[in-house]
Amino acid sequence: MEAHGGGVGRVLLLAFCIAGIWSAYITQGVLQETVSTKRFGPDGKRFEHLSFLNLAQNVVCLIWSFLMIKVWSRSSARGAPWWSYWSASITNTIGPAMGIEALKYISYPGQVLAKSSKMIPVMVMGTLVYGIKYTIPEYICTFLVAGGVSAFALSKTSSKTMNKLARPNAPLGYGLCFLNLAFDGFTNATQDSINARYPKTTAWDIMLGMNLWGTIYIVVYMFGWPHASGFTAVQFCREHPEAAWDILVYCLCGAVGQNFMFLTISCFGSLVNTTITTTRKFVSIVVSSLLSGNPLSLKQWASVLMVFSGLSFQIFLKWRKLQRIQKKKKGA
Repeated sequence: MEAHGGGVGRVLLLAFCIAGIWSAYITQGVLQETVSTKRFGPDGKRFEHLSFLNLAQNVVCLIWSFLMIKVWSRSSARGAPWWSYWSASITNTIGPAMGIEALKYISYPGQVLAKSSKMIPVMVMGTLVYGIKYTIPEYICTFLVAGGVSAFALSKTSSKTMNKLARPNAPLGYGLCFLNLAFDGFTNATQDSINARYPKTTAWDIMLGMNLWGTIYIVVYMFGWPHASGFTAVQFCREHPEAAWDILVYCLCGAVGQNFMFLTISCFGSLVNTTITTTRKFVSIVVSSLLSGNPLSLKQWASVLMVFSGLSFQIFLKWRKLQRIQKKKKGA
């Protein structure tokens, strides 16, 4: 899709996309931490069945993508068949579940930083499996991100955060985050393969196929037998409507955020989207620290700045590479 209009129109559209992505995902991040750490009702119970968040998110995004295809899609071309997403949906279902489960053991800022280090497993797998050679600036980016995440993980967590976490276990929490990244890598590679085989596939088709299979998998896991955890999660929501409301808003934020990301990619490209989402993570950490009463120490803030310096440097390298490609095309 090509964005039309003058320079002012494009600036306003970009500002609209930034506001949409930031507001949706920052709100979702705050709600994610709230649902995983808050004690609901007079009995002070925590919502332990965090996999239910993934199920609710899949259902909402499935309905949303179906409606978008019916309302907005003007193309009659057929994309990838629905069954082609079954394998990518397995890792796409397990990965986010591990990320959410990690919040039982580490703080939300720690989870955000750990998940920001996506380039680390990508470079490790690329070097060991495919023999890819990376440049020195790319290694510098990885060093900054890995060093920042490691320093944050080893720094002292505030007592307020420790009191909110029932069973703090930092190694397990960060381990779950890195497994999440590994599964995300497989998911992205499979989606790229599907797009290559079926070029007419739209973003809504992918969203529909992935969430359809994800819903099937989690429904079987959470409701496949009489005493499965899904029934307990539903009962908890019935007894604690505040938790049910937080979960619903969490899911709607995810669906709205995905829409703004697709709009940004289609109008301005993936590099702009990466820049917006990267800065959004930093803002999420700041907002989480201010609103949830989990103050970060000076060492932790230094770690945060170290990570985002690496990510910003990575964005700059991508931008410079894109500029070189465009110059070659003009000169050809």
